[in-house]
Amino acid sequence: QVQLVDSGGGLVQPGGSLRLSCATSISIFSFDALAWYRQAPGKERELVASITNGGSRNYPDSVKGRFTISRDNAKNTMYLQMNSLEPEDTAVYYCNTQTVVGLKHYNYWGQGTQVTISS
Repeated sequence: QVQLVDSGGGLVQPGGSLRLSCATSISIFSFDALAWYRQAPGKERELVASITNGGSRNYPDSVKGRFTISRDNAKNTMYLQMNSLEPEDTAVYYCNTQTVVGLKHYNYWGQGTQVTISS
């Protein structure tokens, strides 16, 4: 069974930084891709960062240059470093892993961690 536990959220002033963590129950390289999503009240869940096993990273324009996704194979953990945070970044953040086996697509999620940006 694959389990993801994300953590590190909190209350931060505008311009501040946070690092989110996501511990996985198996090797990070068992997955085809790792990602972070966020969902604000009344909004759709939005991709904010992704990384493949080959190291290719992708960010939407809303966070590019401010957020960085990374991984630590020894700890089976992925991270999201968030800098220059803005009130618009307030949301519940979820880590995500994806694996494709034949025609089957396996998608796993953390429970979510709240990030609030406010003065």
